[in-house]
Amino acid sequence: MERDEQALPYLQANLFSFPPSREPRLLNPLVLAYVGDAVYEVFIRQYVVSQTNHRPNHLHRLSTRYVSAKAQAKALQRWLPILTEEETDIVKRGRNAKSGTTAKNADVLEYRHSTAFECLIGYLYYTQRWERLQQLLMLSLERDETSTTTGKGDA
Repeated sequence: MERDEQALPYLQANLFSFPPSREPRLLNPLVLAYVGDAVYEVFIRQYVVSQTNHRPNHLHRLSTRYVSAKAQAKALQRWLPILTEEETDIVKRGRNAKSGTTAKNADVLEYRHSTAFECLIGYLYYTQRWERLQQLLMLSLERDETSTTTGKGDA
């Protein structure tokens, strides 16, 4: 019952009722990236479904323009100038985390930057900073907005 009582404020501000087992700043950066990956995936899926073409193959192709390690690393570069000191620290923790795995279609630096990108998303999600999370997620779409509509995206 104690866990349920702790989850109540979290549930009121969140879709799910399972807060992390410790404060977000104390979580392993790879755990934050794990959650951030899922949050970003849902965000992108909702974005592509909001577009007019709902053919499954098109949805998948459009999604992969955003969820690849290369695209996430590019989005992180766009974020860097506007990150707070706290957010920059979380990004560095994510970038420097040793995951023991490698990306299939990205170099090591892109993979580390995409992990940092996902780590910050997971951190903002768990700290319930919804407006800031929304701002950064929308910024991750910006560069590709024009290339998506013109058909010249770098897939």
